[in-house]
Amino acid sequence: RMPNRMEHRLPMQGCQENMRLVPENRMSEIRTQKEAVVEEIKSKIQAAKSVVLVDYKGLTVAQDTELRTNFRKAGVEYKVYKNRLAKIAFNELGYTCFDAALEGPTAIAFAMNDSVSAAKIAAEGGKKFNKLETKCGLVDGEFNDADALKIIASLPSREVLIAKMLGSMLAPISKLAYVLNAIAEKQEAQA
Repeated sequence: RMPNRMEHRLPMQGCQENMRLVPENRMSEIRTQKEAVVEEIKSKIQAAKSVVLVDYKGLTVAQDTELRTNFRKAGVEYKVYKNRLAKIAFNELGYTCFDAALEGPTAIAFAMNDSVSAAKIAAEGGKKFNKLETKCGLVDGEFNDADALKIIASLPSREVLIAKMLGSMLAPISKLAYVLNAIAEKQEAQA
């Protein structure tokens, strides 16, 4: 059959001889779907406090499921996108430094609640599974390579930092109260 002007010829899976016909309206539908995915990635990058790219090559299904569960418990969205679409989204937002990392099997973790959780879970997964590798990330709008993300992952959580700060603030007050109480008891004993 002869193709009409509204159809394009696309090769089937590496065979140049075997061409299939794709209607023009289907091509625009596919393009629209890809543009929607790029917009989804862009909105997640903009909303996230941190974004971490990981290489998941070599993980078993059970290991990947466990990793996804850990991310989900921490409020981190972990998803695999096509590298080309992720690269377009990062580039449209002005982050060209991710281009090299978006090669090979790549998953993206979006942490919406805090800046440390995605890097921390990725680092823990790397230690536990020996195959998960942190590539790079975006923390509070700044690009970080794998080494910087390891340092960020070693930071205590926000709750721990707040507890330490409150403890250090309350220590002098409790010491003052103890001293004042001792003085008052001493004066009562003398009276």
